[in-house]
Amino acid sequence: MQLSVYSYFMLLAIAVFVITRWKLPDTQAIRALPGKQRMAITVAGFCGGTLGAKLPFAIGLIQGAPTGWFSDGKTVTTGIIGGYLAVELIKLLMGIRVKTGDSFALPLALAMMIGRWGCFFGGCCYGIESAVPWAVDFGDGIRRHPTQLYESLFHLVLAALLAYLTRTAILPRQKLKLYLICYAVFRFATEFIRPAEVWWLGLTWYQWVVAAMAMALMIQWYVETRMNSNLNV
Repeated sequence: MQLSVYSYFMLLAIAVFVITRWKLPDTQAIRALPGKQRMAITVAGFCGGTLGAKLPFAIGLIQGAPTGWFSDGKTVTTGIIGGYLAVELIKLLMGIRVKTGDSFALPLALAMMIGRWGCFFGGCCYGIESAVPWAVDFGDGIRRHPTQLYESLFHLVLAALLAYLTRTAILPRQKLKLYLICYAVFRFATEFIRPAEVWWLGLTWYQWVVAAMAMALMIQWYVETRMNSNLNV
């Protein structure tokens, strides 16, 4: 079966994620984890991300989208949330207290940067009609915002920032939260130039999801910071 350009970019994104994750040095605490626990975290993240990406379409939460588990519909936003929650859950069930998010932040940013090019060439996830010079016709005769490229550039910038933070050991154990909060803010803002239907109180379904995600991450960050500061007293 011949693969589409979109599929090639998705495979490339997965390969970049795996290679980058493999090349990044683990912390001493992560290296101390048994191999079974590290594998469980990886599998949980993959399964949770896959389930999260399909769930909104399967149960018909997104208006006008194809429904069913075997439809083409999937969304990166809830995929990230699903993967994050699955990892946190498996760590809770296995009694793992080691923070593992930092090791996934940079690989995820690079994979997302590449994956959005697949969306661009696949003609999906584009923006609303626009007269800007860089607007693109995705085959329907209407020039639109190439929001896929906007997002790819965002992930590139965040990848550079995460690489710097990793090299300088700034914000240890909180880099993934920083990345996801920044993504939530970016996605909330760019929803205004995407052809998504208003869901509630003038906001789209995606805006409510990323707002909730950002709030939950900030609360978690605050609680962890307070707990760590109390331990250091």
